[in-house]
Amino acid sequence: MNIALLGPLSAEIAEVSIVPNAGKPRQLLALLAMNANQVLPVPTLMEEIWGADMPRSALTTLQTYILQLRRLVGSALGDDRSRAPKDILVTRHGGYLLQVPRSGVDAYEYERLAVAGRQAFDRGEFAAASAAYDEALALWRGPALVDVRIGPVLEVELARLEESRLGVLERRIEADLRLGRYDELLPELTALIGRHPLHENLHAQCMTALYRSGRQWRALEVYQGLRGRLVEELGLEPSARVRALHQAILTADPALDGSAADRRPVPDLYAA
Repeated sequence: MNIALLGPLSAEIAEVSIVPNAGKPRQLLALLAMNANQVLPVPTLMEEIWGADMPRSALTTLQTYILQLRRLVGSALGDDRSRAPKDILVTRHGGYLLQVPRSGVDAYEYERLAVAGRQAFDRGEFAAASAAYDEALALWRGPALVDVRIGPVLEVELARLEESRLGVLERRIEADLRLGRYDELLPELTALIGRHPLHENLHAQCMTALYRSGRQWRALEVYQGLRGRLVEELGLEPSARVRALHQAILTADPALDGSAADRRPVPDLYAA
C-alpha cells in the first residue's frame, strides 16, 4: 500500500486508488493515514470530521464512512485472499487504525530521511546530510493534503509538518554552507527571505552566503532590511545572534571566511 500525504492525497493498493470522492470519508482516510499503525479513538475521528458541531448521528455516520473505506480497500484487493479489508482498516477497542508498512507512507519516509540528515550533519558528513535533506524535501509535491478538507486534528498535524519542512530546508542550507556552495545558494536564499520576510535564521544564512561570495555590502543590506521590518511590524530588534553576525560582517571577522569554517562553524553565530 502506498500513501502520499505531502501534496494531494493519494492512497493505492496494487495501483488501484482507494481515495473516496466524498469529502468526509476522504478526510477520515487522510487522518488515519497521517497516524498509520496507531489506534485513533472514535472521539478524535469525530472531532476531526465535525468539530464542535457534532450531529446526534455522528457515531453511526462514522461507521458508515469506515464501511465505505473498507469497500474501496476490498475492491483494490480484488482476488488477493491473503488479506481482508478488516486487516488493513482495523477495528480496535474504542477506535480504528490503518495498518500499513511505514515505508509506504511518504510522510514517514520524509521523517526518516530528515533524521538521517541530522545524524549525518552531527557526524560532520555535510555532503551526506545535504543529500538526505534534499531527498526528504523532494517528497513534497506541494502543500500537504491540499485537496482534503482540514479539521481541528489534521490542522495540528499539518502545522507540525510544515514547520518541520522549513526546519529541514534550513538545515540543508546549513550543510551546503559548510560545503562552500555559497553562489549556488544565493538564488534560493533570496527567494526564501522574500517569502519569509521576518525569518531571522534564513536572513542570517543569506547574509553569510553573500559575505562569503564577496558581497559584504549586500549582506549588510539584507540585515538592514530585516531590522527595519522587525522594528516596524513587531517593535523588536533582531536577536543577539543575528546582531553578532552583523557585527562580524562589519568587522570582517576571520571566522566568517570559508577557510575558517572548520575552526569556528558560522551557524553557531545564528542557529537556534
